[in-house]
Amino acid sequence: MNEDNNRKRLGTITRGSLIEGLEMRLLPEVSVEAIRAGKFVVIEGDTHRFFSMITDVALEAQDPEILRSPPQKGQVLATVLHGEQTYATVQLRPMLMIERRDADSAEWNEEHLLPVKTIPVHFSEVCEATESDVAKIFGREEPEAERNRFFHMGTPLDMDTPVCVNLERFIERSNGIFGKTGTGKSFFTRLILAGLIRNANVVNFIFDVHNEYGWGSRREAGPAKKQFAKGLKELFGSRVVVATLDAESAKTRQVKPEPVHIPYSAIEPEDIIPIAPELNLPPAAPESCYCLYNRYGKRWLSTLLDYKQDELKTLAEEVGAHPESISALYRKLLRLKRLSFLGQEGKDDIKQLTDYLRQGKNVVLEFGRQSSLVVYLLISNLITRRIHRQYVEQTEKYLASQALKDEPTPLVITVEEAHRFLNPVAARQTIFGTIAREMRKYYVNLLIVDQRPSGIDDEVLSQIGTRMIAQLSDEKDLAAVLTGVSGATSLRSVLAGLDSRQQALVLGHATPMPVVIRTRNYDEAFFESVTRSDLSSLSAHDLY
Repeated sequence: MNEDNNRKRLGTITRGSLIEGLEMRLLPEVSVEAIRAGKFVVIEGDTHRFFSMITDVALEAQDPEILRSPPQKGQVLATVLHGEQTYATVQLRPMLMIERRDADSAEWNEEHLLPVKTIPVHFSEVCEATESDVAKIFGREEPEAERNRFFHMGTPLDMDTPVCVNLERFIERSNGIFGKTGTGKSFFTRLILAGLIRNANVVNFIFDVHNEYGWGSRREAGPAKKQFAKGLKELFGSRVVVATLDAESAKTRQVKPEPVHIPYSAIEPEDIIPIAPELNLPPAAPESCYCLYNRYGKRWLSTLLDYKQDELKTLAEEVGAHPESISALYRKLLRLKRLSFLGQEGKDDIKQLTDYLRQGKNVVLEFGRQSSLVVYLLISNLITRRIHRQYVEQTEKYLASQALKDEPTPLVITVEEAHRFLNPVAARQTIFGTIAREMRKYYVNLLIVDQRPSGIDDEVLSQIGTRMIAQLSDEKDLAAVLTGVSGATSLRSVLAGLDSRQQALVLGHATPMPVVIRTRNYDEAFFESVTRSDLSSLSAHDLY
């Protein structure tokens, strides 16, 4: 009750509707410049308390004639008019509510957060939210706990109290981190991944195209820009395996990931066909791939690449394909012979990577300097199809036996440049589209990281459970990222007001209501908090 009495009042409700939101008249003593879009506030109704977000601020005048000849700032007349004849209004969007325990009680039923189905009465007071309000809505992290379903991801814009994401709900669906280049998506992603590894019963497979997640990388901004932030391997030791497609790049950076070798026999037509546009393959290429596969099985690619250009006509006749189509396919796939991690023979290290997942280890696959779009799409699709197959088999085994030991550990696959895999065409061809739409029942979900959400298929975006949205400037991206979100118009104005760094709008399945946060610093204090019980028993061998 003490805290309720000490809440800072901001204004009173004057009008509004359930659909359009509410309007508050700001108190004269509260500066309009202190009111920010995205601010978390509480409305005290007669029988309900409403947890709300500020979505817009406007200046108003009682009589428009006053504005025809406005007084200068600082003049006595401006002071006299302020608050009565001139004032500010604030648009609010109620997100959740609680009700009194009974009609005559002063106590609130805080255990039951309800969706908003009504609105407060006229002249209801609006107050700043308190630390207990934030904890009530978003939960509270227990730093000393071995496992913690709540993970502190940041603070409200004008408060220094943690906002948590519910990790148990987070891993139930695919999720997205969006924002234009330079907004800190990678550091926010690493923050969330560290929380999943530290607290959640889940394994992660991370396609690290820019070599940012396994080992330390340079900070993006601030006075410590030239310093290096720790990677997941440095934080969690043997719980994280770092593998690489480019051993030379790892040697230059003086790190020791496990080298990955993939034989041609691991590549199937289904791995090539989805990247046909990037390879500039002709329309008949899929048919030629299957003709080769039907004749030579797993040796289809090695057989094709072993031929010389002037011998391809013979090969085409042998497999029943058009000579020009085989020739075009050969020319486009010849570039694969230049990739150091691909070869005719040798151990298939993809199996080792999937075995690590079975063992409960988190895998980061670095691409080193092999970061061309074709390589990224090929390898990501190839490995993810194997993982998909493995998890379907495991889930079917579990459903048959109903034995707890057979239940698969949930898997989160982190993929950057997601619009390359999940655009309207690719989403229907690649395994990523299948996972985004229906793999939840097989314990696999995606964490997609992207700067162009407008390039992602609408059906896939509608399946995203939790969205963490940093600044976006393109109108198409702003519209796309709020696809299927209730109250998208008001939230769009909140997005437009985000700073270019370390701010994000978080909404969806793992958070009870949308909230704008200043993301947690990825620094020494964070490293200590997530490794408090993880590194105490690690040796140098665990780290390298």
